[in-house]
Amino acid sequence: MPELPEVETTRRGLLPNLSGRSFQKAVIRNPSLRWPVPMHLSSRLKGQLVSTIERRGKYLLFRCNSGTLMIHLGMSGSLRIVSSEEPPMKHDHIDLIFNSGDVLRYHDPRRFGSFHWIKNGQEHPLLASLGPEPLSEKFDGNYLFEQSRRRSISVKQFIMDGKIVVGVGNIYASEALFLSGIRPGNASKRISRERYFKLAASIKIVLQSAIKQGGTTLRDFVGASGLPGYFSLKLNVYGRQGRKCNLCQAIIRCKVLGQRASFYCKECQKN
Repeated sequence: MPELPEVETTRRGLLPNLSGRSFQKAVIRNPSLRWPVPMHLSSRLKGQLVSTIERRGKYLLFRCNSGTLMIHLGMSGSLRIVSSEEPPMKHDHIDLIFNSGDVLRYHDPRRFGSFHWIKNGQEHPLLASLGPEPLSEKFDGNYLFEQSRRRSISVKQFIMDGKIVVGVGNIYASEALFLSGIRPGNASKRISRERYFKLAASIKIVLQSAIKQGGTTLRDFVGASGLPGYFSLKLNVYGRQGRKCNLCQAIIRCKVLGQRASFYCKECQKN
């Protein structure tokens, strides 16, 4: 699944190429995504000038004259700029065509992404309940400690809750907990304030590193350039069950928490 670094990498790749361009139309080959693509999307986009592209959590926000195009990449979605002469391939469900002739093509094998049009002055319900950005100043150890006091769920499930903090998915939650020395199954309410400061700092380090590397090379993800990310080359625990820890040589273990595989080192993450 594209997580925050993958979405941010996509945003940074698209911004210099599409800012200041106008939408001409949308070609919808398959509207059956997580939610049906609005049939009026093409008419709403026509003539809309993209002033900037922002990110909120895992949502891409194309800010335009009279509204915002909001895109979520879902489980396997990707966006890339292609020539108008390049024929669509299997799973290329939507083309956003610009007045320049460039085509922003949406590819999604699992069809779990979404497209939404938000009028100016409105807030989409999907954005209303989101927690703070993990790279913002608001997100720190104090915030995590206070939010966790009445939570019995595991600390990994806690930091993956989008109402607590956005964009910390399975990969980076596992990696941040490893850097913090915290077992993913520990009850969130039992983690001390001091350790939450370390965890918040670790989340920032892991995400910033992943953004710098261009995301993770996991199955379907590619950046806006069409090239895969490379952060998976530096993963410490995620997807390494049965292999030796890079630090202590103990065997990496896997435990299912909240129906998600959680990877950890029993020696480096003792409590």
